[in-house]
Amino acid sequence: MKLFIRSSLLTMLLVSVGLALASDNGAPAKSTPRKFAVVTLGNPRAIAVDAAGDLYVGEVDSGTVYKITPAGDATALGGSGTTIKDPVGVAVSRDGAVYVSDADSNAAFRIAPDGKVTPLGRPGNGPADVGLTTPTSIVADAAGNAYVTNNGNNVILKLTAQGAMSVFAGKAGSDGNDDGTGAAARLASPRGIAIDPAGNLYVADEGNSNIRKITPAGVVSTLAGEARQTGSNDGTGKAAHFSAPRGLAVDNAGNVYVADTDNHLIRKITPAGVVTTLAGHAGDNGKADGPGAAARFSEPRGIAVDAAGNVYVADTGNAAVRQITPEGVVTTIAGAKP
Repeated sequence: MKLFIRSSLLTMLLVSVGLALASDNGAPAKSTPRKFAVVTLGNPRAIAVDAAGDLYVGEVDSGTVYKITPAGDATALGGSGTTIKDPVGVAVSRDGAVYVSDADSNAAFRIAPDGKVTPLGRPGNGPADVGLTTPTSIVADAAGNAYVTNNGNNVILKLTAQGAMSVFAGKAGSDGNDDGTGAAARLASPRGIAIDPAGNLYVADEGNSNIRKITPAGVVSTLAGEARQTGSNDGTGKAAHFSAPRGLAVDNAGNVYVADTDNHLIRKITPAGVVTTLAGHAGDNGKADGPGAAARFSEPRGIAVDAAGNVYVADTGNAAVRQITPEGVVTTIAGAKP
């Protein structure tokens, strides 16, 4: 895979990019609404927040990653002239390396802190029947391994910095909802992925409309939702329902935040699997700011959470970025104002 990244873009990426946020990122303890950023977001799909409180938004129409500071300053980090076409998954690891998944190019790569670019999942470095097929989200663990939701063939891939590629969970080409270890498990169009400090992965299994948990040993279980049953019920485990969830984030306490896309909701799942609705009203799309159920979203797809408990949403249908404070107040902080 041929990669070309401008030096100025590379420098900015190494400093700041972090989409598909892992839980080791955090921000200063601030719970007040942020300043509005004047930036055009035609199709924001993913969002992350770093330790300084800077947001990173993947905008797929332009193939651009935007950095948005707490002061509302917005900077384009990518676009024409680079190999980034469809940045639906970008993550930054603890050592500062940047991981990118590009659904349009079926590509993933690692940019080291020194600027060295290494393709991940190179042809010939994995099983013949497995390749990057519409990779939609990516995270990295503390050891530098990347994990990709390979949406096109229903598996989670593990990619090492040396280019080795293997199936971590699921069976290529087979969809389903079975829990189990490694290849015994089945997923259906996995979309979002997040990782907690212990190395557990969480997957928004879009085709099953549920949330899966995968231990570092590859044991897959269902955290919340009932496979193939859509809905918006709150509850514990299978009593809760989702509808095509697409984005996930995990805080340091192990709570999982879900962009419940087709329900136009933001949900929260405790480590015990208790699901509540954080903001929005089921089935009602719109762009209203306000507290909790008074707020409206439209097909939210990306989500991130900082150390202070602020939740950030790539509200795709509204071409906007929204903030939810720990008190549950939703404001629009970038893109289209309500």
